[in-house]
Amino acid sequence: MMKVVQGDITTLGVEAIVNAANTTLLGGGGVDGAIHRAAGPELLAECRTLGGCATGDAKLTKGYRLPAKWVIHTPGPVWRGGEHGEAERLASCYRRSLELAAEKGAKSLAFPAISTGVYGFPAEKAAKIAVQTVREALKGLAGPMEVVFCCFSQKSADFHQKWLAEVEQDPAE
Repeated sequence: MMKVVQGDITTLGVEAIVNAANTTLLGGGGVDGAIHRAAGPELLAECRTLGGCATGDAKLTKGYRLPAKWVIHTPGPVWRGGEHGEAERLASCYRRSLELAAEKGAKSLAFPAISTGVYGFPAEKAAKIAVQTVREALKGLAGPMEVVFCCFSQKSADFHQKWLAEVEQDPAE
C-alpha cells in the first residue's frame, strides 16, 4: 500500500524513515539536517562508523530519538540536466531503501522527496520515478509493506498524488 502525506517525516509513526542524505552521511541541510536534529547526537555517532555511502545505495542506522526504529540513509543524485544517469540513480535509492527495510522486517516505511531540494531534481520527474519504482519493488517483497511518501511541500505532495493515482488506474495490475 502506498499513500502520500504532506508534513514532517521526523514525526511519523512508521518503523523506518528514509533520509535524503549526502554521501558522507554526516548530516546536512533540508530533511537530512531535520532527521539528524530530531534523532539526536547518537545518530551522527553511528553514521561516523559507516564510512559514507555511494549515490544510489543505502545504509541503515537506528532511529534513536525518532518515533521510527530505523533510519535508512540514501544519497540521491544531483540533477545535471538528466543525461548523466540521474533517473536510474534516483530509482536505485528507492529500491535499495526498500530492500534494507524488508531485510529488517519493517512493515512501514516513509520516504521524503529524494533529491528535489538543493540537489535540484525536478519535483514532478522525481515523484514519477519514486511512485513507479516503489510500486515495482513492492511486488518483489515477501510480505506487505505500507509506504508513505512524506512531502515537505504541498506541491511535491500533489505531484506524488498525481502519479499514485495514475499507477492505481493501470490495468496491468
